[in-house]
Amino acid sequence: MTPYDTQSPLRMPTLSSSVSTTTNLSSFSNLPTQTKIIIPSSNVEKITSPSNPFVKHCIKLRQSSSFRHSQASVLVVGTTPIREITRFQDSSVIQCLLVLDGAEVPLDDSTLRIVRVSSMVMKKLCGVQSIDSIDAVALMRIPNSFCYMDDDDHGEENCRCWFPTPHRVLVLDGIQDPGNLGTLLRSAVAFRWSGAFLLPGCCDPFNDKALRASRGASFQLPIVSGTWAQLENLRNEFQMKMLAGHPESNDGMKGCSLLSQQLADSLVEKHVCLVLGSEGQGLSEQSERACELISIPMSGDFESLNVSVAGGILLFMLQPKIL
Repeated sequence: MTPYDTQSPLRMPTLSSSVSTTTNLSSFSNLPTQTKIIIPSSNVEKITSPSNPFVKHCIKLRQSSSFRHSQASVLVVGTTPIREITRFQDSSVIQCLLVLDGAEVPLDDSTLRIVRVSSMVMKKLCGVQSIDSIDAVALMRIPNSFCYMDDDDHGEENCRCWFPTPHRVLVLDGIQDPGNLGTLLRSAVAFRWSGAFLLPGCCDPFNDKALRASRGASFQLPIVSGTWAQLENLRNEFQMKMLAGHPESNDGMKGCSLLSQQLADSLVEKHVCLVLGSEGQGLSEQSERACELISIPMSGDFESLNVSVAGGILLFMLQPKIL
């Protein structure tokens, strides 16, 4: 297992290497240990140049998934997500707060390292042309609640440590759209699910678009990125019932049960994994074989719902009950 030690110091990258905005979590493993990151020193109060090495470092964190995780740091854009994350995370998670020159500092914490930046620098940091609604970005540590599992670690010994309780686990199967992934994580937090397990092909939950959609849920929900073999160990360890959302029309290959209150009530005391596939590819063959398929009854003439909409309904109906 390779959890990211978010307390360890980090180092600056080689800034000339290319980056990709489409990297998913299956594209990195055995990441090198980083030793140092150069946070602007206390005598630096303002950065005005987009070519500043620290600015380039932050831009690369926003653009590259593999770089984010090698550095165990993430760039959080916008006052609202910064405030939402610090509602349930200690402000020490913030390594540096970059505030637009002339704007109000969004957090009242005298221990924060705050650096003012020009509007040109803020545009570069955010990757947008207009920063009318963006006054701050924060360099934050990736939380200890995120764990990336090495392929050769089957998780037999430590799957009990992944989630505080495995009663309700959301499993995402190849969800590549960061908006959908972030929205599903947000819904999982809203309906008190225990955590999320990301199968290969999922986008990074710390992607800037996923962070915006999750409204800080990526920092609140325990998340494990792993393989089907590792998920099977979790399933076997806790005798979890495997369900998968699926359109009702399934070409007769495998029957679907309709989502109902009766079905939800029958699962109250069971440990449940809910698997959701991408809109484009649907469930993987392995997910279809391993899971009982459930569909949402619809009276309208549509084949299926957006995965984040369908997922929200399923997460609500199957949420843990207070016994």
